[in-house]
Amino acid sequence: MSETREELSWELFGTASRELAEQVAADGYIPDIILSIARGGLFVAGALGYALDVKNLHVMNVEFYTAVDERLPVPIVLPPVPNVVDLSGARVLVADDVADTGATLKLVRDFCIGHVADVRCAVVYEKPHSTVTCEYVWRRTDKWINFPWSSQPPVVQRDGQVLDA
Repeated sequence: MSETREELSWELFGTASRELAEQVAADGYIPDIILSIARGGLFVAGALGYALDVKNLHVMNVEFYTAVDERLPVPIVLPPVPNVVDLSGARVLVADDVADTGATLKLVRDFCIGHVADVRCAVVYEKPHSTVTCEYVWRRTDKWINFPWSSQPPVVQRDGQVLDA
């Protein structure tokens, strides 16, 4: 990991999400559903939902990172798990903030395969070592990214919660 960090401000996130939506639209892809990977993907999915006029947003909560550049051995899907019947036959756009190792995106994409008509991935950032190559990427970097939603510590710390980076 590089010592310098990629800094994403709220204002730059607005630009990034709009440009990401423009990539999807220019490609002619019309998603029926945007499937957000919580938590960082919630922001991306919401922005894409408005920009692409998609009101059908779903969430998959996946835990993987435990601290800066520290993660669980494998990503874990937390309940509630989306019902595949709700995704059946749909064109799904999976939205996340970053494709780092690619493990989380692979888990979610593989969950969709066999149930949906088509699944594609949109991320703000993609790292060069990601095992998943996303169809839509705003920027590629090998740096750790400071996202505006996770750069400050929580206002309160709940017992039993994993500390975010």
